[in-house]
Amino acid sequence: MRKTSLKRIVNVLVIASLLAVMSNFGYQVQAAPVTTFSDNLSRLRTSTLADHTIKFVTPTGLTAGQAFTLTFDADFTMGSFAAANFDLATGATCGSISSERTLGTGAPSGATWQVGQSSQVVTFTSGTDTITAGHCVEVQIGSNATSGGSGTTQITNPSSAQTATLAVSVNSGADSGTAGIAIIDTPFDQVTVTANVDPTISFAVSDSSIGFGTLSSSDDRFATGDTNGNSSETVGHNLTVGTNATSGYVLYVLGGTLTSGANTIDAIGGSATASTTNTEQFGLKLVVNGGGGAGSPLAPYNTANYAYNATASTQDDIASHTGPSATRTFDVTYVANITSATEAGSYTTTLTYTGTGSF
Repeated sequence: MRKTSLKRIVNVLVIASLLAVMSNFGYQVQAAPVTTFSDNLSRLRTSTLADHTIKFVTPTGLTAGQAFTLTFDADFTMGSFAAANFDLATGATCGSISSERTLGTGAPSGATWQVGQSSQVVTFTSGTDTITAGHCVEVQIGSNATSGGSGTTQITNPSSAQTATLAVSVNSGADSGTAGIAIIDTPFDQVTVTANVDPTISFAVSDSSIGFGTLSSSDDRFATGDTNGNSSETVGHNLTVGTNATSGYVLYVLGGTLTSGANTIDAIGGSATASTTNTEQFGLKLVVNGGGGAGSPLAPYNTANYAYNATASTQDDIASHTGPSATRTFDVTYVANITSATEAGSYTTTLTYTGTGSF
């Protein structure tokens, strides 16, 4: 009986001692580490200005009035930042950031967070806003900050190659973590990539021989590919052009009017003119065929009427575009009229079309 009593007494004393120790030291709560903590810089080169996109998941979250801090390695040169230089946003995951917060430099109020910077430490303090536990926080610093204005001030990287650090503390250390940032001097963080694109231009005339057939002072005639002509307006041929020239292309025509020996049929000239019977006329017009490419006929060839202002020695521009273009097709329609006094003969002309790129 004495041995059992003594053993019980010893057990009681041991338990009492343990309780006393726990009472003296108190119950300590361990801080939770943040997860998915990263700092994506726009440049990693030493002594180079860079934007920062910082993300971390806070296990505890923040309630109204609480704050979190970002502490940059002492080797970063911070500068001085306005509120527009920061963006703060959250999301259920770091891949779905969607909820932008409102920032200001004054005291936190309502949904507006206070952002402040002192040396290497940037502090975000909530008014009444909260961040849900387990959600991802994103902070952007520099020219990538656009939510509250245009960020202009970037952070200068350390002057020597190293693994720099960035520390985060949520609600006075309830959540915390440290991220490493690789700062490099060689090899460089940028690669210059070069490539060449050769200049290209394509140009084609669909038919090299067209004709009006027999002309009459009582009926206007339109040239056709079978050379017989038609009394109804008909497309004689088409022109196609395409180029990657920066300033586009110009189409030209060169050649005199219809000629038979010393006799000619008058060209319509540089003003768009309607087809008129019993009047000497030779002219043409252009219209776009379909929607491919880009470009337009030029005046006076761009109306329902006709014109012809080139000569055997002088080109006239007939269509153009001011930038690169996929293949563009233009239909060309020709008209000819004579008077009852127009000299008999076999009339002909050779027109030379060219397409020129403006590279």
